[in-house]
Amino acid sequence: MGRYLNSNADGFGKIVNSEIYVDKTSMLSYTNQVLNTMQGYLCVSRPRRFGKSTAANMLTAYYSCGCDSKALFSGFKIAKDKDFEKYLNHYNTISLNMQEFLSRSRDVYDLLERMKKLVFRDMKREYPDVDYFDENDLIEAMQDVYEETRRPFVVIIDEWDCIFREYKEDKEAQAIYLDFLRDMLKDKPCIHLAYMTGILPIKKYGTHSALNMFDEFSMIDPGPMAEYVGFTEEEVASLCEEYKMDGEEVKCWYDGYSFDKVPAVYSPRSVVSCMRFGKIGNYWNQTETFEALKIYIDMNFDGLREDVLSMMAGESVPVNTGSFINDMATFRTEDDVLTLLIHLGYLAYDYENKTVRIPNNEIRGEYVSSVAVSEWGEVSTALKNSADTLNAIWQKRPLQVAEGIRQAHFETAHIQYNDENALSYTISLALYAARNFYTVHRELAGGKGFADLVFVPRKKFQEKPALIVELKWDKSARGAIEQIRQKEYFESLKEYQGNILLVGINYNIRTKAHECVIEELKKDK
Repeated sequence: MGRYLNSNADGFGKIVNSEIYVDKTSMLSYTNQVLNTMQGYLCVSRPRRFGKSTAANMLTAYYSCGCDSKALFSGFKIAKDKDFEKYLNHYNTISLNMQEFLSRSRDVYDLLERMKKLVFRDMKREYPDVDYFDENDLIEAMQDVYEETRRPFVVIIDEWDCIFREYKEDKEAQAIYLDFLRDMLKDKPCIHLAYMTGILPIKKYGTHSALNMFDEFSMIDPGPMAEYVGFTEEEVASLCEEYKMDGEEVKCWYDGYSFDKVPAVYSPRSVVSCMRFGKIGNYWNQTETFEALKIYIDMNFDGLREDVLSMMAGESVPVNTGSFINDMATFRTEDDVLTLLIHLGYLAYDYENKTVRIPNNEIRGEYVSSVAVSEWGEVSTALKNSADTLNAIWQKRPLQVAEGIRQAHFETAHIQYNDENALSYTISLALYAARNFYTVHRELAGGKGFADLVFVPRKKFQEKPALIVELKWDKSARGAIEQIRQKEYFESLKEYQGNILLVGINYNIRTKAHECVIEELKKDK
């Protein structure tokens, strides 16, 4: 048993002994299926906090012949698989965390030399009698061990992409690193499984990749790994029941990612923190500050800022993910920035419609924090003041509401400020703070038509008034109120009768001013 070769199951044991562990061991059924096949090369990319290291530790504990982990896995899903014991603890398993090596290295050459020496030290201790052809060549040594023992290797590389994150501009270092991985893993009979995990998919060079033997499973297309990306609806529902948490609130804050056959995927680290501390909140920023997001949304690409604002207002925007070359330095279009934000978990991708959106309240908060300190003019001011604008509605102060909307007014190339639809984006930003208390619906059916915007209080804020907002373009705010009443949009909100505010908003194209009227809907006697 060594540190990097055939290590024990302590890492995974610590994970499963934690207060909360969600069983993802059935993923091993897939890796067992592809062992010693052309599909036995897997690169799984996920954002931070999405269980990458947990999966790497699980694979190590299962395959490593340096431990007996049958008892550790016996209570989990994989134990019911017919091939559970067939592959259990049968492999020479090399487990590497590249970030660990990088943090103690001067450059990529030093990283690779340090890693090779440490692994080979383990190998000589484990197999001292093997006749090693070249003790300075780790790849050759692995083949020597295989030839004498006939025990194949499983190679697990966590944080495989740290080179591309730390040496963003160093193309030579990146190429050296990729070439080493190719030489180590490709076309080697001794390797039955290679599993790499990181944030980024494999770096592209021109029309080919140095690691083109890998199947890639990412936040864009996770394939058979979809149910292991985060927590599923059923898994979170079970946790909410156990920890007495409001499932609807948890969904609003941490759901929003979705894949084919897995329509609801939750951010796992945030869900665990929420359950443990018994409180809904932003746990994303405990491992990464909003400045990381600010760098990307401040990039000067046509349409990027406007699309970010649209998504903050609850919309989806189209994206072409094909041009992204899987690094954190090469950005040629807005699409490249949006694609990176998908991989970082700041956007959720709709594979069928080829669109992106902000997945949930937790991530939306990161955008607000980023925009608030960006040079985005009055939009930044409007977001900062949105709580005051919302409070002005509750207190029925229409002039202050109109001023808040004015601050949020923005014009873009693709959302011209010339109709009620564009006005709705502005209102959504002016009332951004309402998302802390309400579920926001656009074009909600009610009465004899569809209300433009309806704000329905979430369960824990039932004392707040429901809001029906009707928008007019160069007409009158009073006319908007009359339309709400005549078409009885409030019929869908009967449970809030006596606690509903009607908000009429008009934009006057002559005066360039927003007008607001607020009325309370009296309860029927």
